[in-house]
Amino acid sequence: MESFATPDGTGAYRARFSAFPAEHFRSLDGLIVSSLGLGMYLGDETDAVDANYRTAIIDAAQRGCNLFDTAINYRAQRSERVLGQALGALCRESGFARTDLVICTKGGYLPFDSTIPQDPAEFIRNTYVQTGILRAEEIVDGGHAMAPRYLHDQIGRSLRNLGLATIDLYYLHNPETQLGVLSRHDFSARLRDAFAQLEEEVSAGRIRRYGVATWHGLRKPPEAREHLSLTELVRAAEAVAGTTHHFRAVQLPYNLGMPEAYASATQVLDGSRVPVLTAAKQLGIAVVASASILQGQLARPLSGVLANAFPGLGTPAQRALQFARSTPGITVALVGMGRREHVVENLALAQSLPAPDGVDSLFTRR
Repeated sequence: MESFATPDGTGAYRARFSAFPAEHFRSLDGLIVSSLGLGMYLGDETDAVDANYRTAIIDAAQRGCNLFDTAINYRAQRSERVLGQALGALCRESGFARTDLVICTKGGYLPFDSTIPQDPAEFIRNTYVQTGILRAEEIVDGGHAMAPRYLHDQIGRSLRNLGLATIDLYYLHNPETQLGVLSRHDFSARLRDAFAQLEEEVSAGRIRRYGVATWHGLRKPPEAREHLSLTELVRAAEAVAGTTHHFRAVQLPYNLGMPEAYASATQVLDGSRVPVLTAAKQLGIAVVASASILQGQLARPLSGVLANAFPGLGTPAQRALQFARSTPGITVALVGMGRREHVVENLALAQSLPAPDGVDSLFTRR
């Protein structure tokens, strides 16, 4: 059996939920993925949080969510580890196959190990610098790196944490962090080196595809220091691997309070300023929305305008998620689901049709 998500496997997953609207499932580089994905950013580094996540992941897969998103630094590697435990249980006990489920993780921020150390700087020196994984000058802002040998090390650690042979989608995590220190020229060189390493990881079978997960970079205008150009990201991938490159997706915040991906022309494409979603569509890059309910802030009661735009939904969180998943060009809307009650509430939305007209009505009112 294949050790990664496949078109046939994800198609079989969709077939389990044939009663759901077809629009709940979308295509991501040939895979069939749910419009809602489970994120694992929040939570303390405790066994109790691990147990809640484990239950939530298993329940989410049984309720129509087959894309799971984490990062090695989330909760000091504990989020990856509990995801691996839950995946094992799903495949052993719940009738799912590895090929059904799409696993995404990220590397860039230097991760701690299970707990936050008393002296983080000493931990970084001992773990990464003295071992030769990183040179001190390759570490930016006290805790971010994207050197090739570091990415190789991180992918290996992530695979062990997840208990997997292959990661379906691996993101370079917030590379714009480097722009706080580096010149644009030096940043571009580091980015190409990182992409070259990720192409090698694809060739080795340790990842299937890669992308960039950002916070500010794609939302900032070209004049900003932290700006990332989607066109230049694609060109960097082409520079190291030609048109057969495996750069396939970007992730950025998108929600009612951070609508730039749809509403702001932060990208330059063929000489014109366009929003990220427009550029991504033309460049053939999938867009995954993070912070879809703004880390819980949009789960609180909001104005009646939102209720009017998305009628028939019972909670503010559902309306906020409906906004994100209904926006044309968004492939998956990620939402943190660290408890079973979050899963029940949020994935009830999977049985509703997306509402792009509601999205348009909100922007028309601006």
